[in-house]
Amino acid sequence: MNLWKDTYPLIISCARGLVPQTSAELTQMGYSIIDITETYAVIRGNMRDVMRLNLCLRTAHRVLVPLVRTECRHLRELYDAAYSIEWENLLEADGYFTVNSIVRNDTIQDTRMPSLKTKDAIADRMRSLCGGRPDSGRETHGAAVFVYWQDNELTIYLDTTGEPLSKRGYRKLPGMAPMQETLAAGCVLASGWEGKTPFISPMCGSGTPAIEAALIALNRAPGSFKSHFAFMAVKGYRITIPGERAGVSVRQRFGASPEQIWKEMVATSHANENKNLPPIIATDINPEAVETAHDNAIAAGVAQYITFGSCDFASTRLPPPPGVIFLNPEYGERLGSETDLEPLYARIGDFFKQKCTGYTGCVLTGNMEMSRKIGLRSIKRIPFFNGPIECRMVVFDLYEGSEKE
Repeated sequence: MNLWKDTYPLIISCARGLVPQTSAELTQMGYSIIDITETYAVIRGNMRDVMRLNLCLRTAHRVLVPLVRTECRHLRELYDAAYSIEWENLLEADGYFTVNSIVRNDTIQDTRMPSLKTKDAIADRMRSLCGGRPDSGRETHGAAVFVYWQDNELTIYLDTTGEPLSKRGYRKLPGMAPMQETLAAGCVLASGWEGKTPFISPMCGSGTPAIEAALIALNRAPGSFKSHFAFMAVKGYRITIPGERAGVSVRQRFGASPEQIWKEMVATSHANENKNLPPIIATDINPEAVETAHDNAIAAGVAQYITFGSCDFASTRLPPPPGVIFLNPEYGERLGSETDLEPLYARIGDFFKQKCTGYTGCVLTGNMEMSRKIGLRSIKRIPFFNGPIECRMVVFDLYEGSEKE
């Protein structure tokens, strides 16, 4: 496989519950989905697609290239499978790589061992064929390998992402029980909001939903925050020419290098940003949370597009409808208790009925019993997972005189 020229399957992994949103993103980008599971979608593409996907996807976690799929019963067979891969064509002998793994095999008592065995196999092959080997460890500044071992089925991937796409890099202060960036983006997209009408985020916490909404409205590529992706450490990304004098363009001799293509992609994405945003409002009763959200918005470069305020959620001032109101109240899992939550959810229903006519109301909750206390008929309940917690985003069409549930 010539990584920089060939086309091959690309595995787009995401958190449980986000596959519909990730698939919709892929389809909108023009890709045909050839397979789908609970945690990933599969398309075909090349390294230009790899770069585009890492730059643009809002709800995915990783972009993976399968290198070998085989039967594997014990660590020795894992070593052999990893050793068989042509790492000398993928990694620089003086580079750096990391290995992550998910292992569900009864023969493995120490789940660190598969990653260590894979590192050993890569190092041994590189030393044998190149006379040297790249360093390895837990840092994310180099190349990345991902091992998935389920029962007797083993797949070894080149991880082109490295640090997951969910870690945008702007959330310097997480706050209490923060939403992951990819989940927040998934909820905004699933609400049907298209960045042209107001987006209101009471109970904003660390501000992630409002920030992701601003990024969507701006058409700002979420990958543009990151200074490093694992594909940047793959052999061939930077073309160097021994003896070439400074200032002579690589493009003149070889066409665009992958590094140049990436820089042009990022520049084009910035040029295509939309600066005409609708009102985006984020409020929280806790002034410290509002300050945290504002600081995170500054880090994301969107603070000027979001109006922040400290108040009870029901006192949030709303622009004229239509628009989307998104709330992520306590579930009773990590914050609050069910005894305290029933009045809160009832107040959300009152807020929707009395002040939000003409809006679409969205409540993400991991407590279905409490969601019924809102007292309105929902038009849909969209499944998500907030970490290990199974949730629903309950959506309400808040027309005048909305029916009781």
